[in-house]
Amino acid sequence: MKWDSASVRYGTLLLTATGLVNQLLGFVYRILLSRLVGAEVMGLYQLVMPVFSVLLSVTAIGLTAAVANLTAQYRALGRETAAEQVLRRCLVLLVCLLALPTLALILLSDPISVYILGDARTRLGLLLLPPCVLLTGVENLHKHAFYGAGLVRPPAFSEVLEQVVRTAAVLGLLLLFLPQNPERTVGLIVAGMVICEVFSACTLTTLWHRQRRGGGAREPRKVLDRRIAKVALPVALTALLGNLMGSACAVLIPQKLVAGGMEVSQAVSAFGVMFGMSLPMLGLPTAFISALGLVLMPRLSQAAALGRWEEVRRRVSGAMLATSVLMLPAMALLSVLGPDLAVLLFRETAAGAYLPPLAVSVALSCYRSVLACSLNGVGRQAAAARNALIAGAVELGLTALTVGIPGVGLKGYVAAALVSELLGVGLNLVSLCREAGLRPEFFRWLTAPGLAALLMGLDINLLFRVLQDWGFSKSGSGMVCLAFGALIYLAALSAQGISLRELLGVQKKGVCQRSGTW
Repeated sequence: MKWDSASVRYGTLLLTATGLVNQLLGFVYRILLSRLVGAEVMGLYQLVMPVFSVLLSVTAIGLTAAVANLTAQYRALGRETAAEQVLRRCLVLLVCLLALPTLALILLSDPISVYILGDARTRLGLLLLPPCVLLTGVENLHKHAFYGAGLVRPPAFSEVLEQVVRTAAVLGLLLLFLPQNPERTVGLIVAGMVICEVFSACTLTTLWHRQRRGGGAREPRKVLDRRIAKVALPVALTALLGNLMGSACAVLIPQKLVAGGMEVSQAVSAFGVMFGMSLPMLGLPTAFISALGLVLMPRLSQAAALGRWEEVRRRVSGAMLATSVLMLPAMALLSVLGPDLAVLLFRETAAGAYLPPLAVSVALSCYRSVLACSLNGVGRQAAAARNALIAGAVELGLTALTVGIPGVGLKGYVAAALVSELLGVGLNLVSLCREAGLRPEFFRWLTAPGLAALLMGLDINLLFRVLQDWGFSKSGSGMVCLAFGALIYLAALSAQGISLRELLGVQKKGVCQRSGTW
């Protein structure tokens, strides 16, 4: 047996495997971090991170999309020198774009922390963000150059090492210098992130320079800048406005909870539990989606550049099916076992609240991400941007209207997330069908995997309760349910005509089934 290494599957599965290791390490890191600093400091840290996301969207996110797309296109045309030009130019643009936001953050850190974030204890963390953003941008630009070139191994293994270094740096600083007040504790966490990004940026830069090769004509500077801007600007504006709305939502939630009757510390703690514990736990299986997007977008860009629209449709259809087959059972499993898992890992009963509706929201976000990535891959960045902004505006508006109502609280945010993700999926699907002539296969994409996941969820929910009544430990019951649920799910998929072996692309030696690859 062998894998078809030329398919999206190969790169996706490699990145997924390393991504899962990375996610597991990150999950352990979050568990240890939450136990060291507590829910309130986790809430303060979660208030700082939206500013980090906004700075990245202003500087790096659009440029990374340009690097991945243009590197793939130039290499498909045999223009290696032009592909290398893209990365160098984007590195210069990154430094230029970061200069003004850095100055503004240094001069205005105090009013930003007090009047925008709503807590003066976030100021030190804000001041340490610019070097972290610069190093993260350098790292991500090199990663996406590798992805555009079809080389997934160097960035995949670099990410695992990066997570190890982050865990060691952050936890090491905390163990050395705790106890500290909350502001300094947040500063120590961000300082550990800076140390980690120094390692990642240096590693990927060295690896890229070792493998690069020239060939083909150079691209004139003005032409290159126009091509970079055409890809980067819609993506950057979408990311910026989306992150601004997400940041506003994150800042708004604790304030609205206080308006609804909570104490300030209680509101920050509740915010920290949901965004620092519950959602990261549900996000653990989404390493596959991140990996799929990183591999899929350059491949779609290559196919669209060469006019191979049937290949585009086949790859998108395969990606949607793979998303359902892997994400739906994971969300069903976490919906059932998540509350007990949250108590075991975080020692926080509140981390298990709202898991079923949040799981649905995370699954919808996976579909939205795949469809948005597909739109970017076929050159429809403007449509992806418009749809993301509409969905983000709906989420922000519903959150503002509902979270402050006494007795509603975080339930309002959960409902807002569900509505916005569903809207985003619908808008992206309509846009992609118009652009690529895609025909939705709802039974294959959603109904069959969804019914199999529902059956699995109901079965393991009953089995878990029965095993508990028989005196089994929670961990032992969970392992039995995991094994039993996997068998039930695979049997239900097979009964509906979906072959996991075909989806994974395992082929007999000497056989190349090009018509089935995605």
